[in-house]
Amino acid sequence: MSRWLAAAILAFAAAAIAGQEAGPWLTGQFLVASDEMSDPRFEQTVVYMVQHDEHGAMGLIVNRPMADVPLARILEPFGLDTAGVTGDMRVHIGGPVDVGRGFLLHTADYVDSSTRRIRDGIAMTADREIFDAIAHGRGPRRSLFALGYAGWAAGQLEGEIRRGSWITVPADEALLFDKNSDRKWERAKARQRIDL
Repeated sequence: MSRWLAAAILAFAAAAIAGQEAGPWLTGQFLVASDEMSDPRFEQTVVYMVQHDEHGAMGLIVNRPMADVPLARILEPFGLDTAGVTGDMRVHIGGPVDVGRGFLLHTADYVDSSTRRIRDGIAMTADREIFDAIAHGRGPRRSLFALGYAGWAAGQLEGEIRRGSWITVPADEALLFDKNSDRKWERAKARQRIDL
């Protein structure tokens, strides 16, 4: 396992997310790039909104897989037990900000002291033990690991939405954790409400 991936996993944002409650606004929803999106970093992306309030917004792109990494290689830098561990974990590009930081979204059936419940049965955990739990069959039913995030200063995202760069649609577990990333953007975009 490369040092950057080990460092990214170790750099979980524990202080930033531990014990916080989900805020108002778009938290827990999908932000979907519109056809008018001019930033190539976000073209045809689906962003799961982890936090959105008067101070700004933070989300994770959930349809840009980067690589499948063996679970045993993810456990090694932590000194966790790799005996009998099989399978891979897909790593996603979560966004252009702080690409050395890792974030693990998952179903809220797994909770520890660093878990932050976001909304509708979705949570985020910042503890290496979750990787051990996943590798040994004690973790959440579904998860998504991303490096980096998408972030907006106060009022910035609202301006981008007004300019038509983004649409917002309800999020759910099925689409969030769907392994078929190629169709996520089209499926999320199809949820757009048309107001007459």
